[in-house]
Amino acid sequence: RRRLAPLLGNSRSKIELLNGLLLSLPGTPILYYGDEIGMGDNIYLGDRNGVRTPMHWSPDRNAGFSSAEFARLYSPPVMDGSYSYQAINVESQERDASSLLRWMRRILSIRAGSRTFGRGNLRFVESSNRRVLAFLREWEGETLLVVANFSRHPQPVDLRLRGMEGRVPVELFGGASFPQVGEDDYQLSLGPHGFYWFRLDVPHTRAD
Repeated sequence: RRRLAPLLGNSRSKIELLNGLLLSLPGTPILYYGDEIGMGDNIYLGDRNGVRTPMHWSPDRNAGFSSAEFARLYSPPVMDGSYSYQAINVESQERDASSLLRWMRRILSIRAGSRTFGRGNLRFVESSNRRVLAFLREWEGETLLVVANFSRHPQPVDLRLRGMEGRVPVELFGGASFPQVGEDDYQLSLGPHGFYWFRLDVPHTRAD
């Protein structure tokens, strides 16, 4: 009966964190229409109708959903507060390179680029910080590392990546290579509600 954005106080960092977890954990992820732009809900509508309001396509009449008279809509679009269709809609987020919609497209594209997210097994990694969750996804020779900070504050963490010695974590959003995994615990720092997706690459050896 509630949408993700209102449940999280419309916090962009929390929305990104939970979507990052949804898309990296086993199972088929389900994104409800409108959540990709951070739509709100109408709690005054009965049953589950509060999240079945018209999609916010634009800031125009009826949120661009229909040209019908407002009174004939099956349900009114969200019109009040920071979740109104004038404030949150596809048209405006298409023009904003830093919008939630653009970010969602990016993370979905990254997930689609690796079958490991959809088919790989799950193995949790021991973390020195109880506020930080870490796990591995492994499938057909590819290993992905997901690290998520559930705290609203920056957090350090040491990860026990046993069996991953020598591998190089490559961050999937920007392609940056992080320091090689050694025999000691792997150290990372995460921002408030921050998360990483890494691919743990095996370094190529050069033949003499």
